[in-house]
Amino acid sequence: MVVGRIGRPHGVRGQVTVEVRTDDPDLRFAPGATLLTEPASRGPLTVAGMRWHSGTLLLTLAGPDGEVVVDREGADALRNTQLLVPVEELPELDDPDSFYDHQLVGLAAVLPDGTPLGEVTGVRHEGTELLVVRRPGAADLLVPFVSAIVPTVDLAGGRVVVDPPEGLLDL
Repeated sequence: MVVGRIGRPHGVRGQVTVEVRTDDPDLRFAPGATLLTEPASRGPLTVAGMRWHSGTLLLTLAGPDGEVVVDREGADALRNTQLLVPVEELPELDDPDSFYDHQLVGLAAVLPDGTPLGEVTGVRHEGTELLVVRRPGAADLLVPFVSAIVPTVDLAGGRVVVDPPEGLLDL
């Protein structure tokens, strides 16, 4: 599961900025944490240092060889690397109405009457969570992931029920 994406270098000592995609960055990016990468050839990476600067997470990382990235060029070589944690390391969610993105991807999206709508192919986090639903022969549909529009998530049954407001399917 993606927990962050490395952005631009910060300064000249090898620190990188991170676009955080986890609700617990202090745990996921604690010094000593090992993160898988996409592309895999850039990792695994180990967090050697972490700090916040003006609301931006800055990391110092060590590469697969254990060597700490110490210069801007090394940091820039990691730009756009996605940082991942294995799914089995994720804690159980206490709220029955909360889901990890990977649990939703692959579910069938159906209308309340059971009519197939498509398949959930992703979850976007853009102020609100949006389910990306691939529809056969049509453009992908972005569905706000709120209970008024997605009243049912049935993981065991492999489906989500989408009750779209008027016009949503026409966008």
